[in-house]
Amino acid sequence: MRMLLYSCLITVALGFSPVIARGDAQSHRKAAENLLLVMEVDKSLPKVVEQVVENQTQQNPQLAPQREVLQRFLTKYVNWASVKEDTTTAYTQEFTEPELKKLTEFYRTALGKKASEKMPQLAFMAGQLGLRQAQAHQAELGQMLEDQQNKPSGGGKPSSP
Repeated sequence: MRMLLYSCLITVALGFSPVIARGDAQSHRKAAENLLLVMEVDKSLPKVVEQVVENQTQQNPQLAPQREVLQRFLTKYVNWASVKEDTTTAYTQEFTEPELKKLTEFYRTALGKKASEKMPQLAFMAGQLGLRQAQAHQAELGQMLEDQQNKPSGGGKPSSP
């Protein structure tokens, strides 16, 4: 009798585990979506698009006449509706549900709101600074690659043992 009871309990537990897991996954996704909305990612994407267009037209003046086309294209594909699901998935993969909830609490504070407002621009600027540094030393990279190819070991290919 006891064995039958345990068997029934195990069957019930196993039967309900997918439902519980789906519920957990749903609440985890909901926590990620909530964080993203508190961070106002949906509202910041148009600003990001504008920064990208501005930067591209500055770095590539030949694009200036096509500025509006570039703007329309990026607005079409880099908007909240098109990136929401993948962004939510990324956040659920990187943060646990309790972490997402704590981040949401932080981003509701004045400092969190300021961070949310400033971080995209700062990240963009950091990327641009890194790119400029790499471009400033492009000749050095070319020389390093040329030196590697001219080595007697066969142009950078691993030598056979």
